Amino acid sequence: MTDITRKDGRAVDQLRPVTIERGWSAHAEGSALISFGGTKVLCTASFTNGVPRWLTGKGKGWVTAEYAMLPRATNSRNDRESIKGKVGGRTHEISRLIGRALRAVVDTKALGENTIVIDCDVLQADGGTRTAAITGAYVALADAIEWGRAKGFVGKNAKALIDSVAAVSVGIIDGEPMLDLAYVEDVRAETDMNVVVTGRGLFVEVQGTAEGAPFDKRELDALLDLGVAGCASLRDQQTAALAGESD
Repeated sequence: MTDITRKDGRAVDQLRPVTIERGWSAHAEGSALISFGGTKVLCTASFTNGVPRWLTGKGKGWVTAEYAMLPRATNSRNDRESIKGKVGGRTHEISRLIGRALRAVVDTKALGENTIVIDCDVLQADGGTRTAAITGAYVALADAIEWGRAKGFVGKNAKALIDSVAAVSVGIIDGEPMLDLAYVEDVRAETDMNVVVTGRGLFVEVQGTAEGAPFDKRELDALLDLGVAGCASLRDQQTAALAGESD
């Protein structure tokens, strides 16, 4: 990596300061308030004994997610989508992404006929809201599963989680691949990419677009390497958060 210093003082391969406040919500079966620098997302997991009608009797559980951004999460106020009467395409797309990421590391048979819904609400946005949501949602999900186990809804020895999952943004700015883009970087990136990786280093999803000049395989490889390394660091922080006492 080069010795380029970014506007916030980070190296090109350095994450923003990340904090995970596990057990932030007093009411949810699992929760985490996660911060990627100025981006803050509250992830709450709600556990229900039972599954949607289309899964009843199949011996499998279900995990899904909903994403939303508070009206003043950004510099100017946005109307709530509930007031508009229509959920936007971006919101649908991110909700589905979070759900896919979480289901990639869940054994639905081991979960049993139970449903976990993860709500990811962006309190403050400064780039990377979807990647922060995935990373925090995993912690909330893990705690919700353990809540279900303690209540007898999940088998005592059932391994419902088969791996962890985290996500991070990467991009190319002024020809240089960079990790974990803040908003001021994201808006001027020539290439913008979100990388979702399991704890074992396997890819769940890669979303990449050339916003400016097309990128070549060498640049793609550099971005993926940054993403994998960043997710490995996030995995360690998830593990540390889950090893500590929740509030």
